[in-house]
Amino acid sequence: MVAGASALFSACSDKKPDFAAIDVTGADYARGFSLTDHNGQLRSVRDFAGKVVVVFFGYTQCPDACPTTMAELAEVKKLLGKDGERLQAVFITVDPERDTPEILKAYMGNFDPAFLALIPSAAALPALAKDFKVYYKKVEGKTPTSYSMDHTAGCYIYDPRGKLRLYTRYGSGAAALAADIALLIKGA
Repeated sequence: MVAGASALFSACSDKKPDFAAIDVTGADYARGFSLTDHNGQLRSVRDFAGKVVVVFFGYTQCPDACPTTMAELAEVKKLLGKDGERLQAVFITVDPERDTPEILKAYMGNFDPAFLALIPSAAALPALAKDFKVYYKKVEGKTPTSYSMDHTAGCYIYDPRGKLRLYTRYGSGAAALAADIALLIKGA
């Protein structure tokens, strides 16, 4: 009898899920986006209702963090099995000068054709980065077009209702990220 009552009360508790990522539920930043994707379609978080949306800021000429993160997200999609279709990866370029829609479409295709790249205008990028608390800075190269971009390398994760829930640091691993996304898909 005591065990049954204990189970009943624990089911009613407000126990938070055990996420590997940082729980930022209720944050007043990273409120969303309204940007054109590499196919020319205007997109917002609301377009992906029912899916977990993972947002990453980067650029296509990045030598390490960007391709590693996108490959990790492709692995997460596989680890989720049939629920992988409920994951939407969104790559927002911090280099709109060089990252054209054609380049971004080809880049996304290297990882998963369902992944989308979004392109803020050079004028809109500073406010967007500020809202997401994302750092980016152009680092001059030997020629005007050989520059690189320093940038934040974490991901923001929105639940299927479009609410910001998690922030995951670069290199957290596909298994941990897949487990967190599975919890969000199940309604955590």
